[in-house]
Amino acid sequence: MIELLLLVPLVTALLCGLSRNERHIYIFSVAGAIIMALVAIPFCYEAFFEGPIDTWLWYMDSLSALFVVIIVVIVAMVSVYSVDYQRHERTEGELTIKDLRYYHSLLHIFTLTMLLVVIVDSLGLMWIAIEATTLASAFLVGFYKKSEAMEAAWKYLIICSVGITLALLGIILIYASSVGVLGEGMDSLDWSVLSSVADQLDPALVKVAFIFIIIGLGTKAGLAPMHTWLPDAHSQAPTPISGLLSAVLLNCAMYGILRIHLLAEAAVPGFSSSLLVLFGLLSLIVAAIFILTARDLKRMLAFSSVEHMGIIALGFGIGGPLAILGALFHILAHSLTKTLMFFGAGNVIQKYGTREMKDIKGLWKAMPTTAIMIVLGGAAIAGSPPFALFVGEFLILSGAIASGSYLLAGVFIALITLIFAGMTYRIFSMSSGTPQEGLPSGEIGKLRLVPMFLLAAAVLILGLFFPDVISDALGSIVDLFEEMIG
Repeated sequence: MIELLLLVPLVTALLCGLSRNERHIYIFSVAGAIIMALVAIPFCYEAFFEGPIDTWLWYMDSLSALFVVIIVVIVAMVSVYSVDYQRHERTEGELTIKDLRYYHSLLHIFTLTMLLVVIVDSLGLMWIAIEATTLASAFLVGFYKKSEAMEAAWKYLIICSVGITLALLGIILIYASSVGVLGEGMDSLDWSVLSSVADQLDPALVKVAFIFIIIGLGTKAGLAPMHTWLPDAHSQAPTPISGLLSAVLLNCAMYGILRIHLLAEAAVPGFSSSLLVLFGLLSLIVAAIFILTARDLKRMLAFSSVEHMGIIALGFGIGGPLAILGALFHILAHSLTKTLMFFGAGNVIQKYGTREMKDIKGLWKAMPTTAIMIVLGGAAIAGSPPFALFVGEFLILSGAIASGSYLLAGVFIALITLIFAGMTYRIFSMSSGTPQEGLPSGEIGKLRLVPMFLLAAAVLILGLFFPDVISDALGSIVDLFEEMIG
């Protein structure tokens, strides 16, 4: 009954949309997110350790399970954080009850579409679900209905719709490449069927298909140079939604790329890996430039997402057990760390009333708990030891060296060092100094600190220890890659 996993966010969205009481909306949203996470546990456990769940419409293997875990965990954190965040906005007179219903209903509809992306068997249905994530999240990007937010939402819709159209061409070509092996039929686009005949697909068609896929879905994943929607959308969306876009939405597009990458590597070894390395490096270069010159806090974090999606693409492009393990761990670590950073940014922006980093000074004095969270999160997102992202980067670097890609390893080190310097300078500039005159000292909410503490603890613990359950779960995904592409 994997449908139960999809039913929970659907029912939650309906309850939030129908409620007329602010407190009830918050209760429905948080409870629905927690119940969804609990419902997901047995399905993910089975997919990781007992084998794929393969039914008439759904397919959930260990790769799917990783993304499901990230979705349900981050949505639960966002739901809890949003309560305090929106109470502050209600106090300031920025939101109405209607706005709350709209926000929380869309949040859970958005969650439903992301879950669909990673558990449907058909690549065609996966494409439809990815497009649905665009439609659901566009309304959240333009939530405040200000001119900048509406412009960002339209930009997001137009650019990602062009990208998803190119991705559709790629999926059509994958279907064409399979017809000679499987014949015409509905199951010719099912992952469970295609994966068994991947090495028999038409190599020429698969090459062209992957070019369309990496450009099309790479647009949605935030890979440079197709990333141009991302800084605007992240900066204009409500801050909890910015965290969700960065930590979860980008992963859904990367998931689609990885599914086609596995097919392409089996059919044409080395081709898709080379493209992943190329776009990964381009993303790191672009991110380094804009992080060093950023002025807006949320835009800086958006370009950090471009960086980390580039690192993930690079890891899968390098290939081999070490780099693939590093890329998988990096997906998890980035999702947790970037959510923490956007939550910290939300606290700071509401306190200081600005996103301009030059106007944000003295965090240690103005809001010490948030300052600790931001400094820890900033060190983590910059790739410092002993945090989780450092482990992912170290494994990817080790994989590059093990494969003999010494030049690539050197360029990778140089770029992440530049980004580390820029990110560290920005974070410590905001933390030090004296707050603006008249700014009261203290946090602007206590409930929102709970998910921040949990996320900070997670990124630190995962940097120090590699629990057996995570090692075994990620190892099962590495085995899937090894089985498909050797």
